[in-house]
Order: sequence, then structure tokens, then C-alpha cells
Amino acid sequence: MRGWWRDLTDLVLPADCAGCGAPRTALCGRCRTALRRTVPGRVRPLPEPPGLPAVHAAAAYGGAVRELLLAHKERGALALAGVLGAALAGSVRAGLGPGGPADGPAVRRGQATVLLVPVPSARWAVRARGHDPVRRMALAAAGELRRTGTPARVAAVLRQRRAVADQAGLDARRRLVNLAGALEVTAGGARLLAGGRVVLVDDLITTGASLAEAARALREVAVSHRDGATAVYVAATREGREERRIGARPEKGQWVHGAPENTARNAAGETLRAAVIAAPPDSFEKTRN
Repeated sequence: MRGWWRDLTDLVLPADCAGCGAPRTALCGRCRTALRRTVPGRVRPLPEPPGLPAVHAAAAYGGAVRELLLAHKERGALALAGVLGAALAGSVRAGLGPGGPADGPAVRRGQATVLLVPVPSARWAVRARGHDPVRRMALAAAGELRRTGTPARVAAVLRQRRAVADQAGLDARRRLVNLAGALEVTAGGARLLAGGRVVLVDDLITTGASLAEAARALREVAVSHRDGATAVYVAATREGREERRIGARPEKGQWVHGAPENTARNAAGETLRAAVIAAPPDSFEKTRN
């Protein structure tokens, strides 16, 4: 009911821009441009947690972009889901190809559906906010991908299997400990993911702990269902801001550490990837000639 009421008031009441406060518009042209001013780029949080896939982000976290994400997530500005979803769709496309490791024959033929898997929020957070912001943006991103010719749908197959502490105030190492083993794939989730290009989506990357844990949960299922599995796992995160490199031990040999791309492969040899809306400015890779 709370989410429905917010949707209704967004339609009938005048609003100021959620990014800069410009009057009588939910999103001004300048703030809209801030979400799509550049091509989505590869980002690397430092320290980089073990098992973190390659991550692409659409915008630098700060200023108007930060305000838009917070307005949607914490203040219920649901009208922003469309533009945020479009930015997320751009990051997904950047991670999938063209011509990269994730752009195989099935991608070029357009036969494989992109399955957007939201990184789940804690139940208490969803209750407090009155909506699930990442899932809402994932639905908008799937719609944008379909509109532009890429078959896509949302598969919310991840869930928390134990309670976790609030991540705010935790450093990178403590976030890893807090989230270790916290996620699992729902019953029947592996079947829903079979044959698609799986993309774990979130709004923001900071330490990469949420992404690494989500990727672990998917790899675990990929290993146990590897007979015939050909899905590419494209992961993303949701966190907040300042991330740097952590030295952590490999988990049962399933993670590959120290490679230039810090990529990890599942039992079928597929490269994991990641897509988010925003990342800290200093985490974007410099353009190399």
C-alpha cells in the first residue's frame, strides 16, 4: 500500500527535481544528462574482494547522481525508476559486449535472453522503505533492453539465508565477513537461470562485498548444475563508496586471484561480469591507448 500511495502521489502532486531541487519537475534535463553523459565504463574497487567479477558502471557516484539514487531508494521517488533503469541497462550492455568474452554466438544470434538478477536487500530494509528499489530498477532496465532489441526479463532468484548487520560504517574487510555465506539461490532458481545470460544487478558499488557474495551463490549453483549449463554470469553490486584492495583467502579453489582482470570462472569456464548504475569516481579505469 505504501508503494502504491507513493506511485499515486508522484502522478498528481508537483515535485522538485530529486537531483538538484529545480522546481516543478521530478527530474530536470541537467540531472538526467548526468546519468548518461558518458559510455558506461569498467570500474575496480580498491581493495578488490576475491571473486569480484568485472564491473561496469554508468555514472560516477556523487552530486546529482548520488541524490537521485538516494531519492529513489530512501525517499520513495518512484518516478525515477525509469531513468535509473535505463542507465542500468546501458551498464548491462557494456558488460555483455559486443565482441567481448560474454558475446558468444548465442548473443550475436539474439537467441539468449538476458536474465537480470537483483542483489537482494535485507527484508527489514524493504519493509522500512516500503519498496524494493533494486528490483524496481531491474524491471525498468529489462523493459529498456527489450525496447532496444535485447530479450530480457527479471529473475529474482537470490535471497538472504541469514540475517546480516547494516553495512553502513563497516570497512571493506568487515563487509566481507558480514556477508560471507549470506545469500543463496531459491528453490528452482537454477532452472529459471538455465540457458540465459545471467546479470546480477544493483544500484551502486562500493567495497564489492555484496557483488562478490552474490557471485559466489550463483557459482555454487552453476557448479552443482553444470551439466549442459552455458550461462554467462554478469554480476553487480550495491554498496556505497570507498573501496580498496583486500587480501582474502581463496574459497575451495573456486576463485582466481591476481589475474589482470580479477576474473573468476565457473565450472563451465564462463567469465563472470557485473553491472551497476554508479561507482566512486576514482574506481573508473583510465582510458588506455
